[in-house]
Amino acid sequence: MPKAALLLAFVLVPSLSMQAQAPRTVRDGVYSDAQAARGAAVYKDKCASCHGPTAGGGLAPPLTGDAFAGQWGGPLSAIVDKIQLTMPANAMGTLTRAQAADVLAFMLQTSKFPAGRAELPSEDAALKTITLPGEHVVAVKTTPAGVPTFPPSGNMAQLMRGVLFPAANMIFNVQRYDPGQPPPKTNLSKEQGFSWVDWGAGVYTGWEIVDYAAVALGETAPLMLTPGRRCENGKPVPVNDPEWIKFTNELYETSKAVYAAAQTRNQEKVSDITERLADMCLHCHQAYRDKRISRTPDDPQNRAARCSK
Repeated sequence: MPKAALLLAFVLVPSLSMQAQAPRTVRDGVYSDAQAARGAAVYKDKCASCHGPTAGGGLAPPLTGDAFAGQWGGPLSAIVDKIQLTMPANAMGTLTRAQAADVLAFMLQTSKFPAGRAELPSEDAALKTITLPGEHVVAVKTTPAGVPTFPPSGNMAQLMRGVLFPAANMIFNVQRYDPGQPPPKTNLSKEQGFSWVDWGAGVYTGWEIVDYAAVALGETAPLMLTPGRRCENGKPVPVNDPEWIKFTNELYETSKAVYAAAQTRNQEKVSDITERLADMCLHCHQAYRDKRISRTPDDPQNRAARCSK
């Protein structure tokens, strides 16, 4: 190779490499039509039953539009990670990295972002250089009084299952077990499988656990009214609905009643008040959760109507 051509090659190689890694957005044609077609086939087979045939939402949130961009605005690597590692929900981790990138290409096409000549890469480093524009706000805000406020970090189902469900179950447990009795020894062997409860077993007494569970229920009430929170299906939580506010107040008042009963250290009194706790849960569930669109309230099809009356 002549010296001039060799020199030109050395100059061009780093230039092309830098161009390939230059920051881009999804408006710059970062996927191909052929790739989106492959992604559409995977989506139809693995995703459409929950997210809808056109990714507009159903049992699960929409994968297009402002709501999606607001949550996932940022590098595309995070979206591909989410698809590959946690989807589909009933078979997590079964998609390859390439399939996850193809599905994202289909999502971009559905969102009317332009196609290009090159395919969307599946490599993490390359995906980090491509962003989805959106108002993904994670920083705290400050009120005029200087008090910080925080955006929701999870949807309503995650809040329920992470806080209210375990707290309520600790209280319901008093029906069967006396909190004043010492607990049985806990088996922490690996054969028992994962349990977040075991790690705290024996740290607090039974009655202390009931106290803390009642407090947790009450502290959750303001979280039920956090602006911007969405349901598992992507619908906004109706924080301004008078009935939703009424049920939130009922949650708070019930938590205080449970705590007061727990202070008596009387198993029968706490067991009696669990009926009020069950009614409190039922009132909200009947209005906003158990829609009976399908055969039973627990049928997954009912998720599509949650957070709406």
